[in-house]
Amino acid sequence: MASNIPSGLIAPLLAFDVESGGQFSSDNRLILAGHGLAAGALAVSGIALCGSVEEARYLAGRGSMLESMFIRMRRNAAAQEIWLGRVDEATTAEARTITVGVVPAAGGQGVLQIAGESVAINIAAGDSANAVATALAAAINAYINPVTKISLPFTATAATNVVTITARHKGVYASGIDVYIPVLDGANAFSGILTFAVSTAGAGTPDVSAVLAAMGDDPFEVVVSAFGDDANRTRLDDYHNNVSGRWSYLQQLYGHVFYPKAGTTATLATSALAKDSWHLSMIPLFSNGGMARPDYEFVAAVVGRIASFLDGGSDGRVSVNQSGLVVSDMIAPRERDYWPDYATRNSLLSNSVSTWFVDRSGDVAIDKIITQQQTTNGVPDTAMRDIQAIYQTTYALKYFRAQLAYEHSNKAIVDDNPGNLPSLVTPKDIRATMVNAMVELSLRGVVEASSEVLDAITVTRNADNPNRVDIGINIDRVNPLDIFAGLARVFAQV
Repeated sequence: MASNIPSGLIAPLLAFDVESGGQFSSDNRLILAGHGLAAGALAVSGIALCGSVEEARYLAGRGSMLESMFIRMRRNAAAQEIWLGRVDEATTAEARTITVGVVPAAGGQGVLQIAGESVAINIAAGDSANAVATALAAAINAYINPVTKISLPFTATAATNVVTITARHKGVYASGIDVYIPVLDGANAFSGILTFAVSTAGAGTPDVSAVLAAMGDDPFEVVVSAFGDDANRTRLDDYHNNVSGRWSYLQQLYGHVFYPKAGTTATLATSALAKDSWHLSMIPLFSNGGMARPDYEFVAAVVGRIASFLDGGSDGRVSVNQSGLVVSDMIAPRERDYWPDYATRNSLLSNSVSTWFVDRSGDVAIDKIITQQQTTNGVPDTAMRDIQAIYQTTYALKYFRAQLAYEHSNKAIVDDNPGNLPSLVTPKDIRATMVNAMVELSLRGVVEASSEVLDAITVTRNADNPNRVDIGINIDRVNPLDIFAGLARVFAQV
């Protein structure tokens, strides 16, 4: 039936009305929530699509948190759609001093590692401590990694043998940024001559609320927050809740939050257990293990590595095990005791903390990413614990809605349609759409469509509202193959 060509026409006409037959497409938009600089074009509390490192620098400023998050994300997700959300800063920027002591008379090369980036200067024979401090400050300010294009999270000044480095943003976040004198194959001229101190402690935590508000009704299925403090974690969780948030029937925008948290295994577990939610995933770092990369870069890189899997509803990748995926640009803890072993990872996962491991090449790799779901109505529940469950459900619900819209929009509901009129639809017709959609999702590797699942699909007219149909479905999601548990029998002779 041509819906836009009226009936009752008299004058001769040969015409076709054109409408879409429906072609489902599901995208996972990703937003990074972090700090930008005043030099950037992106306003405080604003959001913007970002396509390249150069654009990230233009929007957020060179050396900003958002620029570095974008770089780490893009290095792990070459084709991911990425947005930036500029969160306003807190109250006080952290400042540290680096005092240069007695310089080796013969000079040499000095290397200082800041946030995992190596800043090197050549010290000439006879250089004074003040000359070294001046050269080091200049090198910090000028540093850009030639491969990744990343800059350092501090600016530097020098005065009377002392380098003062100041965090580019205000807040307590900077206390976790690593500064370290590495051991080199040859001698490091900085060994034993630099003294570090915090002259001004960073203070204050930001509020992500304004960026969340700026997201409006736009879909953002992946939200990566640089801030994992309790207040922001609660804001992010509430924003995605099932009653009035993005997972509610009122919005149907979905989405999931990934955030970093540094601590010991005990403090990480305690923090995760304090927030029972399948809208959140904690990406952990070990605060006392020598983690070189800042936590906000770490979470961006990890999520970037799995982003293409979260978006893989059309070919079953959304369902697969993600273990062993190497995360580009991340550095393992310097202390091997903090390379999480199997027992540690199993314990963390049992306590709602996602996990990673260090492979034999020394690379950081994904172990298992999970949500923080623990219970439903006070009883243990792990149905939405796997990160795969979140994005399988998202894909399936989007697909169901699309098929219903393609086939049954602008129709009238009747119990029976003996004339097979195209403007009428019955509960049986709607059920057939749901059955076909479930089968199609099974062919895509998102769900399993057993006869029990298909038989359980119900479509009934509401008893109180004849304009409404009520649909009931069971989603039997495909499970990631996480564990092989075999038995090998050994015989002397068979």
